[in-house]
Amino acid sequence: MSDYNFSQIEKKWQQTWAQQQTFKTTTDNSKPKYYVLDMFPYPSGAGLHVGHPLGYIASDIMARYKRQRGFNVLHPMGFDAFGLPAEQYAIQTGQHPAITTKENIARYKEQLSSLGFSYDWSREVRTSDPDYYKWTQWIFLKLYDAWYNQETDKAEPIATLIAKFEQNGTAGVKAACDEEERTLFTAAEWQGFNEKQQSDILLQYRLAFLSEATVNWCPALGTVLANDEVKDGVSERGGYPVERKKMQQWSLRITAYAERLLNDIEALDWTEAIKEMQRNWIGKSLGAELNFTVKDSERQLKVFTTRADTIYGVTYLAIAPEHEWVPELTSPEQRQAVEEYVSTAKNRSERDRMSDVKTISGVFTGSYVLNPLNGEEIPLWVADYVLAGYGTGVVMAVPASDIRDFNFAKHFNLPIVPVIEGSNTDEVYEAKEGKMINSDFLNGMEVKDALVAATAKFEEMGIGQGKVNYRMRDAIFGRQRYWGEPIPIYYKDGIPQPLPESELPLVLPEIDAYLPTETGEPPLGRAKDWKYKGEYSYELSTMPGWAGSSWYYLRYMSPDNQEAFVTPEDEQYWQNVDLYIGGSEHATGHLLYSRFWYKFLHDLALVSQVEPFQKLINQGMIQGRSNFVYRVKGDKNVFVSLNRLGHNWTQEELERTGFNETPIGQYTPLHVEVNLVDNDILDIEAFKKWRSENADAEFILEDGKYICGVEIEKMSKSKYNVVNPDVLVERVGADTLRMYEMFLGPLEQFKPWNTNGIDGVHKFLKRYWKLFFDNNGNFSVSDDQPTPAELKTLHKTIKKVEEDMERLSFNTSVSTFMICVNELTTLKSNKRAILEPLTVILAPYAPHITEEIWSLLGHTETIAYEPFPTWEEKYLTESTFEYPISVNGKMRGKLAFPTDKPKEEIEKEVISSGVIDKYLEGKAPKKVIVVPNKIVNVVV
Repeated sequence: MSDYNFSQIEKKWQQTWAQQQTFKTTTDNSKPKYYVLDMFPYPSGAGLHVGHPLGYIASDIMARYKRQRGFNVLHPMGFDAFGLPAEQYAIQTGQHPAITTKENIARYKEQLSSLGFSYDWSREVRTSDPDYYKWTQWIFLKLYDAWYNQETDKAEPIATLIAKFEQNGTAGVKAACDEEERTLFTAAEWQGFNEKQQSDILLQYRLAFLSEATVNWCPALGTVLANDEVKDGVSERGGYPVERKKMQQWSLRITAYAERLLNDIEALDWTEAIKEMQRNWIGKSLGAELNFTVKDSERQLKVFTTRADTIYGVTYLAIAPEHEWVPELTSPEQRQAVEEYVSTAKNRSERDRMSDVKTISGVFTGSYVLNPLNGEEIPLWVADYVLAGYGTGVVMAVPASDIRDFNFAKHFNLPIVPVIEGSNTDEVYEAKEGKMINSDFLNGMEVKDALVAATAKFEEMGIGQGKVNYRMRDAIFGRQRYWGEPIPIYYKDGIPQPLPESELPLVLPEIDAYLPTETGEPPLGRAKDWKYKGEYSYELSTMPGWAGSSWYYLRYMSPDNQEAFVTPEDEQYWQNVDLYIGGSEHATGHLLYSRFWYKFLHDLALVSQVEPFQKLINQGMIQGRSNFVYRVKGDKNVFVSLNRLGHNWTQEELERTGFNETPIGQYTPLHVEVNLVDNDILDIEAFKKWRSENADAEFILEDGKYICGVEIEKMSKSKYNVVNPDVLVERVGADTLRMYEMFLGPLEQFKPWNTNGIDGVHKFLKRYWKLFFDNNGNFSVSDDQPTPAELKTLHKTIKKVEEDMERLSFNTSVSTFMICVNELTTLKSNKRAILEPLTVILAPYAPHITEEIWSLLGHTETIAYEPFPTWEEKYLTESTFEYPISVNGKMRGKLAFPTDKPKEEIEKEVISSGVIDKYLEGKAPKKVIVVPNKIVNVVV
């Protein structure tokens, strides 16, 4: 029993926790609540690598700690089970995505359980379960049935808008809507519209609406992609070409919530970096909208600008390639050049176009617009740095005050005119010649005053108006995929109709293949006899991956309720997530969409808080430690050890490998499977068996070994640097892996993985285990009173761990545990009064070994709910001090005295102690110098 058999212990307690449902949570109003949550994982076929559990371990430690603190803890887990990877696999193999997803989830649950996470698995949810997505569809119907009233600043049922139309038409209606497409009418006209006309008008206001939108269309995948799924003009998954095209699409009017999303983020306990990412994505701008009339036309191009005061410096206008007026505004002479440019430019993703500041491209349309202030002709260009969805899709270019405009103007030899004094002309770039243009109403003003004065002047002249603009666009909601939530809409006479709530869920039908139909319809077009009441066609698009993950945190509160997505009682108790842990890559996707959905539900009085996630922690990435072998270039299969690169080979090596001379500098570094490497030393025989082409490999060694190169990179299968946690759990145990991942460094930081360091943590757990056993291997704990030294070690550990937990500094706690166990080992401590509290505070980090020790200590209840011990200041205060005793400046011994003992008494006891008699040589001391709690020096 004295051996630490981690494998047996961990399996035992994982089974016990599962059988006894140790971590099952109920609503308990007698306790304070704590809701700790990990971001929803997508269950991929590859399973977990050691980087994935980092955040899960941290959240589990926190959940266990809060239980010890008396909180009722909700710590659930589920799966974001819809998604493109499962669908792509289905396309390739014909296997239903549900089968792949189920297998992947089983693999994930097996791995998660092996790490001892204290999840309440009875609350597990899966977005692909009809019982779950019934409520995702229900929320969509609520969005469809709502509009945003800017007077009340919240969403309201569409019936209240219809009532306004019936009474006054559009007069006095202040709503978030499609302003450019907005139809104005009287009450009488509204009554005269037919059903289709009224439906089309209401779609201009609904929060879930159908409209023509410019989307990222990927023909190879047969679906629309979100901006963050496209990079460099191709899909991130598969690298397929993506084109920008207009399609009828379902969208959600997230822009209605832009101001609230912006303002409410300030009160959240999130990192400033994440807040800033959301601020930038929302992109609020205060400015003016100006009208530029097209020469020889009645067309006017609207331009939004934050610098209306620089209008005198406008030397060209730039229009987005996908702007619907481009063909009309292109002259016959420029048509071919414009069409060729537009064909290329509009297919670049918006993300690439926004981030690319180096590429300069554009083409002249052949048309001119007139400056509304002075009537000057200004050339109209097409440029891909202008986005159709931001502002008006037209930019007034002022090269003298904007670097991108300046570079564009220089590239195409366009004029650069310095703007007026008082505006932002810190950089006039190269436009140092030429006349500074003045105006009678702006000259000499400060920028902020000029902005206000310019906007007021333009409104007075009727050529523009003040405006607030947001960079954020409405969220494209439809996806031309199979493996997603069906949108609960059917069409009657071309009019979208919501499915009755009583008929939810609308379940995915069976289809014969997972590709678009031959006529280009989404995969759901393949479903046979799939019509509402056997007559009306359903919507064939499905919801995006983020639909189910935008509200899953609420379903955990009432996972089995069939009457509501969350019951009022459960929601009022759990309220929102106290601690949310996940990756920063979701800042402008999942986190923003979740906040939007939550605020909408708040408007309907279905949730009680303003925000879903109060505190957010972004765990850093655990990076892979890649190893490299170095192959000689050419057709010979020879590998050179790291420190032999560039060094001459021996005659034997030359003869063995068939070279006439050492091939200096002629090497190709190749990634090698890290599991074939131990402490950077390659297992040559395993390497030869790894791949058939390595079977006849020759090696140039150093000291009889092949030393690999090392580089820190992202952990991925392509770099062969993925470390499977299952292997480590089998080798050193889950408790060791948990503590080692925390020990690597601060939770939020990126840190390299190095399996070589894990043995130190494993040895620590062995030393902790040995504290409870005597030299004969018997479990032996004393009930004797602890010494002051033991109490000091314990209480300083409790204090430090408590402080670390409250600030989520888990890595420093692991160090503290190591110091504590080392000190107790030195003190040969086996006192129950010391080891029991130590076991309790270690339990969140190493739950299996501590549960076993707790049982051996005689306890019949789980340690999981044992109260966290309290540290006491009195044990941390030193009561004695061991003085070094010097004679004529040389240390000759040590004596301990109470810290409050008077100097005179210390002097007498030092002289009478006998410790320094032989150094006095019978002489009387001339002087005894006592420095309190520092040193005693006897001068002879």
